[in-house]
Amino acid sequence: MFAEEEAELLLDEARGDPRALAAMVRRRESGEPLEYVVGWAELAGVRVAVEPGVFVPRSRSELLVEEAVSALHARGSNRSLVLDLCCGAGAVGAAIATAVPGIELHASDIDESAVELSARNLTRFGAVVHQGDLYEALPGELRGRIDLIAANSPYVPSRELGLMPREARLFEPPWALDGGSDGMDPLRRIVAGAPDWLAPGGAVLVEAASPTANTAAAIAADAGLDVRVARSDALEVAVVVGSR
Repeated sequence: MFAEEEAELLLDEARGDPRALAAMVRRRESGEPLEYVVGWAELAGVRVAVEPGVFVPRSRSELLVEEAVSALHARGSNRSLVLDLCCGAGAVGAAIATAVPGIELHASDIDESAVELSARNLTRFGAVVHQGDLYEALPGELRGRIDLIAANSPYVPSRELGLMPREARLFEPPWALDGGSDGMDPLRRIVAGAPDWLAPGGAVLVEAASPTANTAAAIAADAGLDVRVARSDALEVAVVVGSR
């Protein structure tokens, strides 16, 4: 976002209150993410509330949403069961549910603050939000029934966290960014567990960094999934799609 656009947004959010505007400007000058300051973020045209301490949705996740929507349309069910894994604020789930009305939506995250926020954001979709470490958060009755798992899990290598923009380094929770030594620890666990939770013909979609997407795809293939990789040069991101 250009500075002029950001200034206009802050003016709109201040609603003519100079004190509110001054407070928001001070927060931005400190490096706080714009989304925290205004209290919302937008993904694929869908707005969700965002609060400090919860991962800020990025526009690059539009590819994950697009691939998820395409997979659901191809599946053809009018009541698909969808899981937004590592949901954060629930932006991915909200965008999918908006594009494909009628899905049965579940979401999960390890962090209590994210679970509370996503529960509010996803209320209008009738979603059920669970707290726990990946699949450990899910009730047993979902095993073998999930049509689609969409995961924007952490994928920044630990050694590169210090190179991230100041907004992310200082304000976002590190557990929402840190993907382990090579950035793929969460992906390994997600694709390894996916076959037990997916319905026949279901798919798991995991956002990945473009330069390492082929390695991520090989990991998913080793987990017994039929794999392809979707890429977006414009968004500078990839999505690994693994089908059961």
